[in-house]
Amino acid sequence: MSLTGTPLFATVIALAVVAVVLPLALWARVRGPAVVRLATRALMLLFAQATAIALVFVGINNDQNFYTSWADLFGTGKYVTAAHDLGADGLGGKKVEAEPKVLQEFTAVDGLGGRVRKTELDGKISGVKGDVMVWLPPQYDDPAWKDRTFPVVELIPGIPGTGKSWFQGLKAHEKLEPLMKSGKVQPFILVSPRAMLLGDTDTGCANIPGKVNADSWFSVDVRKMVTDNFRASGEARHWGVAGYSAGAYCAAKLAIAHPDRYSAAVSLSGYNDPGQEPTSLIAKDPRTRKSHNLVSLMKAAPAPPAVALWMSGAEHDGYLSGLDLGAVSKAPTVVHAEKVGGGHNMDTWTRQLPQTFEWLGTVVKTP
Repeated sequence: MSLTGTPLFATVIALAVVAVVLPLALWARVRGPAVVRLATRALMLLFAQATAIALVFVGINNDQNFYTSWADLFGTGKYVTAAHDLGADGLGGKKVEAEPKVLQEFTAVDGLGGRVRKTELDGKISGVKGDVMVWLPPQYDDPAWKDRTFPVVELIPGIPGTGKSWFQGLKAHEKLEPLMKSGKVQPFILVSPRAMLLGDTDTGCANIPGKVNADSWFSVDVRKMVTDNFRASGEARHWGVAGYSAGAYCAAKLAIAHPDRYSAAVSLSGYNDPGQEPTSLIAKDPRTRKSHNLVSLMKAAPAPPAVALWMSGAEHDGYLSGLDLGAVSKAPTVVHAEKVGGGHNMDTWTRQLPQTFEWLGTVVKTP
């Protein structure tokens, strides 16, 4: 039975109803010694509490897609097929342009309409195998645009979270489609890859030999798949990356580390220190944690990266991180820190989509 399907939700509702009716019907009818009656009634109460918690969890998960499968929930999915040392550039001595084309089959995603499509990508360079969701803007199939190439924004969810979280939780496509139709926001291809590669452990979008090559998954394999299958440019000036929460840290980090692959990043309620995410893999070692701090990365860059960063959030939930990063940045790097209210949640991030994508349209160039 699917974790996000209607049968499970209906089953949990039925069990919750039974859990309420059962004590009402049997409470006074329980027989036996006092200890047996007490234990039986306690079990009925525990059953009622367990079903109530399950109902809330399944309902919220169906709405926002933190977990799309039982494997995601229990961390049993196998998405890393290899984790070789790929070197500083994350390519392992390979040249992307010399690699064979990656031609994929795409299927519609239930509940998200025909414009959101999904594929299973076997990342040949990263050694990661996972799902990637793609949304094409309304202009993509317009005959007037048939010869046009489109800019791309890669969307990274938080932890827990899936590619579907951006479309079902934040409803990014629903929020942005009318703005793209009206011309207020330039048309982008939206791409959201799997981010949960090691169960609930946050990879920090890093390459860690022997563990995972998450950086190469996002910044090499997914980008190549998009340019091989759609009218999209591979040039950095035509690519942006956005994320929320742990995904916000990843977005900013990928842009800072790879100005040859991205020209801009949006960080919604992110942070500079990976140790702020309790499940962070890169924060377990003090040296790795320090070297992957965004302030440290910016300072260690051979030259100021030619990227623009939008970092927003409440004072201690993204905004101050943006100010700190801006304080150590030098031209041509641009850091915009935006203070917003509303808390660390989907509604807050959804409300920011029009503003942030308008801004992306000014820094990510149209091919």
